[in-house]
Order: sequence, then structure tokens, then C-alpha cells
Amino acid sequence: MPTIYLSLGSNIGDRQANIRAAIAALPSTGVQVNQVSSLYETEPVDFLDQPWFLNCVVETETSLEPHALLQTLRAIETQHGSKKEFAKGPRKIDLDILLYGAETIASADLQVPHPRMLQRRFVLTPLAEIAPNLQHPSWPATAAVLLDRVADSSRVTRLSS
Repeated sequence: MPTIYLSLGSNIGDRQANIRAAIAALPSTGVQVNQVSSLYETEPVDFLDQPWFLNCVVETETSLEPHALLQTLRAIETQHGSKKEFAKGPRKIDLDILLYGAETIASADLQVPHPRMLQRRFVLTPLAEIAPNLQHPSWPATAAVLLDRVADSSRVTRLSS
């Protein structure tokens, strides 16, 4: 099974509980959780007038095909009461596929690697924590090196355990 990296974020309600519940829901859908990064409090980007997020990255494996995995993640979001009122706006829980093995996918509803992940400190920081030497075939460097080079200056602070 391919190694798959997911990004999770929440900025409404009990953010930590929202993320923990979404991670706990993954195994019952056929998604095995191998590793979970620390939680990071992150400054909103793009749409700034909203509460700060908690974000993390989860390393997983599944036999689900990419589009089936996407539908599974959307179902978890819905089951946990998340509604995306508008793009980049506040949300109770958001789950995104960052990487699906070494695949590159470009369809109307799914792009892998996630199209903006290499420009986002809130994604690269937790990814580099759990997989610093990870390098997708389309990337010029590893996750750790890309984090060092990222132009995004938004604040990302690791929560203490």
C-alpha cells in the first residue's frame, strides 16, 4: 500500500478535539494511521479575518484508490459537522490529501501533490517533523529543505505536549 500524507486543520470549536476525532475516525474507514505530527497553532493565510487554526500532518496507508479516499475524507468532515461556507474560510475540520505515494494526480476534484503545499508553512512544518527526508518525484528537494526555503512567513507554533 502506498504511504499517504494527510493534512488536518480546525479553527472552530474545540480545535484539538476536532482533530483528534477525525484522526480516530480514519481506521474504521480503512485508513491505517502510522504517524501523527505534533499540533501546530497557525496563522490564517489567504482569508485572514478568522480564528487561528490548529494543524497537523498524518502519515497513513490505505487500499482505497485516491478518489475513494477523497470521498472518505469528505464523509468524515460531514460526520463531524464541518461545513465549508466558502473557500479558505473557517471550518470545524478540514482533511486534505497532500501526497498519495509517488503519484501525481490532476483531476477536477483532486490534485496530488496538493497544489499549494510547498508554499504553506503550516503544511511543511508538521510534514518535515514526521518525514524530513520525504521527497516526491516532482519536488526539487526534501520536505525539510523545502521548509527552510519557503517564502511564507505566517506564524506556526508547535503546541507543547
